[in-house]
Amino acid sequence: MPSTSLDYIPFNKPYLVGNELRYIAEAAALGKLSGNGIFTQRCQDFFQREYGFTRALLTNSGTAALEMAALLLDLQPGDEVILPSFTFTSTANAFLLRGATLRFADSSPDHPNIAPAEIARLITPKTRAVVVVHYAGVACDIAAILPLIEQHNLVLIEDAAQAIESYHLTRRLGSIGHLAAFSFHETKNISAGEGGLLAINDSQFADRAEIIWEKGTNRAAFFRGETAKYQWVDIGSSFLPSEMTAAFLWAQLEQRQRILQRRLQQWTTYEQAFAPLAGIGLQLPFIPAYASAHNGHIFYLICRSVEERQQLIQHLADQNILAVFHYQPLHSSPYFHPRYAGPALGQAENYAQRLVRLPLYFELSEQQQTRIINCVLNFYTT
Repeated sequence: MPSTSLDYIPFNKPYLVGNELRYIAEAAALGKLSGNGIFTQRCQDFFQREYGFTRALLTNSGTAALEMAALLLDLQPGDEVILPSFTFTSTANAFLLRGATLRFADSSPDHPNIAPAEIARLITPKTRAVVVVHYAGVACDIAAILPLIEQHNLVLIEDAAQAIESYHLTRRLGSIGHLAAFSFHETKNISAGEGGLLAINDSQFADRAEIIWEKGTNRAAFFRGETAKYQWVDIGSSFLPSEMTAAFLWAQLEQRQRILQRRLQQWTTYEQAFAPLAGIGLQLPFIPAYASAHNGHIFYLICRSVEERQQLIQHLADQNILAVFHYQPLHSSPYFHPRYAGPALGQAENYAQRLVRLPLYFELSEQQQTRIINCVLNFYTT
């Protein structure tokens, strides 16, 4: 049973930086609530200016950003999309909903990101796109992936849901693929409760993306005075977030560096404290040299077995600490398994069975983090 004498430590706690309610009140006072108002434009301009995106479009979720990316591909029956199995359902659903055939790739042996050799194995004449996920805000091996994209004339989509303010060498994640999706869900470093962003890095997609974003109309161009009236000109859906969401997000973006520094400090504290566990067979997060900067989004341990992982989670729960596992492989899920005809994806299964995530959020105090560290170390030394 959990100890009632100890304060509860959740896995995640959304952090309010201070100006969220002020900016929401400003948006309400302006009388523009439905989206694409001053705060939407402020956020989009920020990403285009600071990240160098050709176009940045706020969405109501990271899932919506991925769905927009799938719409932009104009997928036809038989078209194939390669993606990792160790990811969230949104990465797959966006393309499955457009009729794509999903080809699931395994993870790398030293970190949960997609293995470039798996991409090479899965490419066929029917392949249209590759989706990479920067797990825990740590870059995929883009240098090994880009030649495959160029050789086979494919579209590269970055699922950068967890990767804001992370880098591959000198390039920000989300600025490398033709398209990229970010999430501002309450579990992310920068949060708006819900919300997301589609980053367009290839100008061929820019104008159409805005039309899809505006429910298939040229409404945005109309309000800029570029057309005499707005009409239904393409497919689309309701992807815009409200101005309330954008106002909340703007407050968070203003404090992004403070949030980043705090999370990296906590992440490094974990890394240093748990370094001895590598000597008894546990894996700590591996940060490749090309992942020149990550954002401290997740700190995880990879236990020696699924049984050990469950015992550790329970041990922490007994001390009022919530630690959690993560993705279950999509290729072997109840929904997709009957449709899957490929080989076993052992690394994805390995991470699903052995990976455990520890609490990491802005307001986690030093005392609370010390308590978590001591609890984990006691599990392995007693």
